[in-house]
Amino acid sequence: MRKLVYYVGTSLDGYIAGPEHEVDFFALSEKMLTWICEQYPETLPHAFRESLGLADAPNQHFDTLLMGLGTYRPATDVGITRPYPHLREVVVSSTLEAPDPALEVVRGDVVERVRELKSQDGQDIWLCGGGRLAGSLLPEIDEIVLKRYPVVAGSGRPVVDGPFRPAAFRPTDSVAFDDGALVTWFERA
Repeated sequence: MRKLVYYVGTSLDGYIAGPEHEVDFFALSEKMLTWICEQYPETLPHAFRESLGLADAPNQHFDTLLMGLGTYRPATDVGITRPYPHLREVVVSSTLEAPDPALEVVRGDVVERVRELKSQDGQDIWLCGGGRLAGSLLPEIDEIVLKRYPVVAGSGRPVVDGPFRPAAFRPTDSVAFDDGALVTWFERA
């Protein structure tokens, strides 16, 4: 069975973006970018993959991407309807009209849709964001890959935004970078 994996970058104080969806305060070192290109190339948007010579790189972990409208909107704001065409893209939104026939929009029960996706054959499902979607899907998240950047945001969009519902995870691995960034894998305890 496929897993739902929340692979996300965060500040030390638990924000995945600033109050206005800013992410430019996450400094990406050369070593971390190289690591992402080698280990998680499918998590780079297509335009970025092309500029790095990775347009045809195989997906290492994920073949499906799940994101909320707030995560998807920056792409459409610059005229991109499928930022990750190398993945099956699923956007959760009650208002979005699919701008591309290959893009799936989930309007109804997202938990049920995730369960359907998990029961299908294939690689794991990347929960890309945002925090509200992660909060609504917390019982379905099987693994978290947390990229912690050595910066404090002060406020913004939290990693998980939802009702108080503690869920135990345990660390299984980590890798540290010379700039202070740390990637930690957690699986449901």
